[in-house]
Amino acid sequence: MIAFISRIFTLFFILMSATFGLLVAVWGEPNEKTWEPLWQQNYNNIPFGGFIAVTLFALSLLIASWISMTARAREAQATRIVKQLVEPDFVLPKKEPLPKPLKKALVQTSELIDTQRKSLQRLSNERAEANDKIIQERIVAERQRLARELHDSVSQQLFAASMLLSALTETDENATSVKQVEKIVQQAQLEMRALLLHLRPVALHNKTLAQGLEELIIELQQKVFFHIEYELEEMSLSKAEEDHLFRIAQEALSNTLRHAKASEVELLLVARDDLAILRIQDNGLGFDVEADKSTSYGLQNIAERAVEIGCTYKIVSVPGEGTIVEVKVPLQKEVEVNDSSVNSG
Repeated sequence: MIAFISRIFTLFFILMSATFGLLVAVWGEPNEKTWEPLWQQNYNNIPFGGFIAVTLFALSLLIASWISMTARAREAQATRIVKQLVEPDFVLPKKEPLPKPLKKALVQTSELIDTQRKSLQRLSNERAEANDKIIQERIVAERQRLARELHDSVSQQLFAASMLLSALTETDENATSVKQVEKIVQQAQLEMRALLLHLRPVALHNKTLAQGLEELIIELQQKVFFHIEYELEEMSLSKAEEDHLFRIAQEALSNTLRHAKASEVELLLVARDDLAILRIQDNGLGFDVEADKSTSYGLQNIAERAVEIGCTYKIVSVPGEGTIVEVKVPLQKEVEVNDSSVNSG
């Protein structure tokens, strides 16, 4: 607002100076006789001089408003383009009416972001390979041992307790209390299944991402109460990208298992427009993304893994309607995507 007012008075001063110079050129040096029309002649009961001043002020206001609207439109346009810079497939439209220096700066920034993204992907690949060679076997062995012990002991005991409680609820005596205990045990079973899901080996072990996800879904489908619809396409991804996407899928499915209370889950892994798209969607309880983003370890884990491989992600959730987790990874254009797919109803 201060800049707008300053612009009005600056323009008014310039126009008044120009008008004064024009009057000097026409009437000569200012004197009472020659310049008498300025205060003697009236237009709608307004002296000629005042009429000129009001007209120049209105013109200044009009010009200042036009300049401000033009500046805001350019600022909004530049902001919109800058926000698009982070997209993997960003291309500056040739017809955008932007100044050449700004266009050049945007192109250079886009190239720099793309270079940094590729460098980040390369570093992630190198780190994934180094971690595999150094500690992967021990981590996998420990995870398998813990999963086996939990499955053989705690998980079996919870299942047995759940069956006994289900039998007890058939009688009327203390049915309400027993039902509550049964729900607690069932929730503990879900928590245990989510924990076992996390303890699965991180590495895919000579399997493609589609094969690893299909194996995970088939195993999970036998243990959960909701139906999983999936479509998986084979595509060429780096080892780091496959590992991170696999863990993101595990994290999303684990969150659904523990919190969503969903009846249907859809998992997609498809290649579209030079992008590998992983999407996990459920029809569960949903949550407030902004409220839970800073406190949810699962959401933070998904975000960190997405950033590590230089891809974009979004988490959309509506309370009472469900949640969508979507990750997009740029595919190398020189690598042909294998169109073979695995489908399940």
